[in-house]
Amino acid sequence: MPGDESGCLDGKSAGMPGNESRCLDGKSAGMPGDESRHLDGKSAGMPGNESRCLAEMLGEDERLDDLQRNGYHIIQKKDGFCFGMDAVLLSGFAWAKRGERVLDLGTGTGIIPILLEAKTEGEHFTGLEIQEEIVDMAHRSVRLNGLEERVSIVHGDIREASRIFGRASFDVVTSNPPYMNDRHGLKNPELPKAIARHEVLCTLEDVVRETAAVLKPGGRFYLVHRPRRLAEIISVLREYRLEPKRMKLVHPFVDREANMVLIEAARSGGVMMKVEAPVIVFKAPGVYTEEMYTTYGY
Repeated sequence: MPGDESGCLDGKSAGMPGNESRCLDGKSAGMPGDESRHLDGKSAGMPGNESRCLAEMLGEDERLDDLQRNGYHIIQKKDGFCFGMDAVLLSGFAWAKRGERVLDLGTGTGIIPILLEAKTEGEHFTGLEIQEEIVDMAHRSVRLNGLEERVSIVHGDIREASRIFGRASFDVVTSNPPYMNDRHGLKNPELPKAIARHEVLCTLEDVVRETAAVLKPGGRFYLVHRPRRLAEIISVLREYRLEPKRMKLVHPFVDREANMVLIEAARSGGVMMKVEAPVIVFKAPGVYTEEMYTTYGY
């Protein structure tokens, strides 16, 4: 999952500057509320025979985070790159209708397929991830939540998605891709954090090209990215006949500039885009707005 500016669970700051940021270290993915729980090697709050032996499910450098949805949990690295606010917002912006099949490109720990399974009526959710170690964690999270029949995690390269799955094979595609296209200063481009944040293994065009290939006619693409690349995003989408239909800007505070953008595009859709009311994350330092609870929270 991308971005120095994105909220995450490894002590980063949800993209909010200075003391206005809320440190989410040990919390559950930047989700609103004090209800979130961090379960480091505990029993995941599952009673009786429903509990799994976490000693077998978790590595020494891993933790279990409570997603506060359907009793679901997710396995993440204690000190590694974790999913954050951008993934939570995307899972609230995207939608899968009854019977639809969904693909998440660059799924990381599988957070978006798991959240969409909980929130929508989609039939099946697939996550594609290139990093083998993270794929293993995602597989274990799926098993832990008993979602083997509804969520699949596939080890593979985004650039080969259409070869792996076939053309026109999904109704919905989601992606929270790397935001940074400048590799300057990267000391080790092979590190998981670098791969998640920078366009090391795939570019925006790779994501859009493969999305257009695997989407069925009329299928929908949901993307979270950075506003500074908005002109490029729209240009690349239209190059591959993915017409932007909805857009939402995300602001940390009402008087701050947007630091995320949510976009829905349709394969071969008509030329008309609705710019929706923006999302305001915080109403005061450390205090989420009501929308974050009602639309994106739990």
